[in-house]
Amino acid sequence: MKILLVEPFFSGSHKGWAEGYQIHSNHQVEILSLPGRFWKWRMHGGAVTLAKRFHKLSYHPDIILTTDMLNLPVFLSLVKPSCPVVVYFHENQFTYPWSPQDEDVVLQRDKHYGFINYSTALCADHVFFNSKFHLNSFFTGLEDFLRQFPDYREIQNIEKIQQKSSVLHLGLNLKKFDDFRKESNAGVPPLILWNHRWEHDKNPEVFFKTLIQLSKRGIDFRLAVLGEEFQKELPCFTHARKQLQKHIVQFGYTESFQEYAQWLWEADFLPVTSNQDFFGASIMEAVYCNTVPLLPERLTYPELFNKKDNPQLYYKNEMELINKLEDLLIKTSRDMKNNLPKIANQYDWDYQAKFYDKTLSELV
Repeated sequence: MKILLVEPFFSGSHKGWAEGYQIHSNHQVEILSLPGRFWKWRMHGGAVTLAKRFHKLSYHPDIILTTDMLNLPVFLSLVKPSCPVVVYFHENQFTYPWSPQDEDVVLQRDKHYGFINYSTALCADHVFFNSKFHLNSFFTGLEDFLRQFPDYREIQNIEKIQQKSSVLHLGLNLKKFDDFRKESNAGVPPLILWNHRWEHDKNPEVFFKTLIQLSKRGIDFRLAVLGEEFQKELPCFTHARKQLQKHIVQFGYTESFQEYAQWLWEADFLPVTSNQDFFGASIMEAVYCNTVPLLPERLTYPELFNKKDNPQLYYKNEMELINKLEDLLIKTSRDMKNNLPKIANQYDWDYQAKFYDKTLSELV
């Protein structure tokens, strides 16, 4: 079977997902993409450019797989494909927390992007979400979104989209970490890890506030802050460089995958404070590398990280986060990390690609 994967924002996790499926699928997967920058413009204009490029292809797909970054109605009006077209939602613009500094929120221009998600889901032949949490929050957000308008809200379309929606968990290339396995250094303080984007939705304020409190209590630990930085650094990162200086062993983006992987293998604990996560790829990578996560009882984490079987990994509020992390740093043996890869293994492409292949084949 021939699959055309259309990705307007070919960067970061979107790029990793597309290339991962292309490599591991038993089907023939061709990627049609645009560089991953100017995300708002990609959602508006990317469909026009990608449709133009589509007509230059000699590739005739049996199915088109695209993502939530595409304005699918525009793309379909220009391409008029004769095969099924399905969309994969990595995120959505109804429940994704916008930066309070974004002027589009003040001017209410953010509604444009929600409507693109809505119309895309409406005209797709099938809609996939990367987690059950994401699927549920999408429809809650969509109803709130539609009810804000004065009339002709077409609320019945929610059920129409629900009937053609399902969960297809994110596939990850986790086995690539195996070549860089590194044991934790004995005789040194435990290593706390941050390996997410440096953005407000990952809630770094609470992460650093927690560590500063533990430092004031005299708790010994090391800190490695990885992840993608941006030109304008959030103040909490700048503040943390000073307040946590004696603990820091790495603070900034790692240029090579080898270095990134080695830090994950060396890390002991990953306190997660995010306000938004539809899946949690960076967390799953760390868990695969035997890093113990400490997770809030919200978002997608209870679903993906087996809360029922691992209640010790969860906290209810900020005070419990501080106390549980202190307890882990002082009392808990690092041996508890040995069973963690079993949680992450099921999301590796070696397993997920088979589900993707079977699911997409059934839609053709």
